[in-house]
Amino acid sequence: MDNILDTVDMLKVDLFKAYYDARRHKRNTVNQLKFEVNFERELLLLYNEIINRNYKPRPSICFIVDVPVKREVFAADFRDRVIHHLLCGYINPIFEDLFIEDSYSCRKGKGTLYGIQRVDGFIRECSENYTCDCHILKLDIRGYFMNIDKNILASQLEKLLTEDRINKAYGDNPQPDWEIVRYLIKEIIYQDVKQDCIIKGINADWNGLPRSKSLFHTPVDKGLPIGNLTSQLFSNVYMHIFDSFISSYPSIEYYGRYVDDFVIIHRDKNFLKKLIPQIRDFLTANLRLEVHPNKIYLQHYTKGVTFLGAVIKPNRIYVANRTVFHFKKALHTYNLRLRNQEPPSKDELLKMRATVNSYLGVMRHFKTYNMKKKILLGKPNELFRYGYFTAHLNNYKLHGKTKKEITKTDIPFPIPVPQYNEQESMNNDASNKIENVEYI
Repeated sequence: MDNILDTVDMLKVDLFKAYYDARRHKRNTVNQLKFEVNFERELLLLYNEIINRNYKPRPSICFIVDVPVKREVFAADFRDRVIHHLLCGYINPIFEDLFIEDSYSCRKGKGTLYGIQRVDGFIRECSENYTCDCHILKLDIRGYFMNIDKNILASQLEKLLTEDRINKAYGDNPQPDWEIVRYLIKEIIYQDVKQDCIIKGINADWNGLPRSKSLFHTPVDKGLPIGNLTSQLFSNVYMHIFDSFISSYPSIEYYGRYVDDFVIIHRDKNFLKKLIPQIRDFLTANLRLEVHPNKIYLQHYTKGVTFLGAVIKPNRIYVANRTVFHFKKALHTYNLRLRNQEPPSKDELLKMRATVNSYLGVMRHFKTYNMKKKILLGKPNELFRYGYFTAHLNNYKLHGKTKKEITKTDIPFPIPVPQYNEQESMNNDASNKIENVEYI
């Protein structure tokens, strides 16, 4: 009886922790504010629903994002986000011990920059510091999230959540009620997010989005929504069997994966060519997934490889053209807005600063100083009216004026802003292009 009471009390405490984790990056959103008005009551309602096994996820909000690529996103209701954080907090420690070192997506201490550095190190090591031949195979899965089989995923989770693994991960620490955990896993996996979803936007927003990248064109038993914390964790679990398959090859030493993008580096080009159909067959037979036929890249390391938003070449890493293109496009939009005689609000300026600094934060990890100098200082930049760039162009800071302090007298005669040319923007930066690419 005491153990049951301890488990119940633990669930209450963990719900509060999950709530604070969920709101950390969602403060002041409409859903979060509604929940926060009476969050203790809302958490108690969630607790009772879980205990009584009548918790059901609420309708999601569906919309399209265009940056960095066009995607369909389903945003869960805030109370469901709390459940996602609760569930991930319970099962993530178990899978962290299980995942291979070179699975980079959504894991503490890893991520895109870690993955880029690992692949760069793989190339350097395999080529013996660029003195021997080696080749890079990069593959991509067609419509990965939309083609995850829910039945296979549920079966994998059931098999992997064994008593031995649980005890190893938790040690002497208190454990949750695993019946509750398994119940929540099934509720989240088998939620049909298309059902009663709230669509933000218009039908034209979906123009140009391939059918393979939309949940509206997938069977009921397939597909996970992009945007959920649990989807990120489940996507790593789903591909774990493939990670184990590749790692079992004694001759494959250099392999890394981020969600559905993965690279294999080997000295023998013919070995990599023969490996492609084996990978294709394994993914089809075991995970019902398909290698994207137009994204099979096999090249000598000297040609470089684009991976996780970076172009990795011998002795240097550049930021990918797509990131530079979107940065220039954002700056162009802000330049046009700031030329307006109506002063921007403080919120607008803060949003501009956040966007600019997010791009600069990515670019600071690569050899981009000359590129940033050309983009930010090479042409008239209206951002200088309201702020300045720190040393090495790594950060943009505002002068500290609020909307009331900004007057039209602060705005000099409008500086002509060059017309934005998309094609020119994509072609200008020759340093980070991969030429003579061989696609199989």
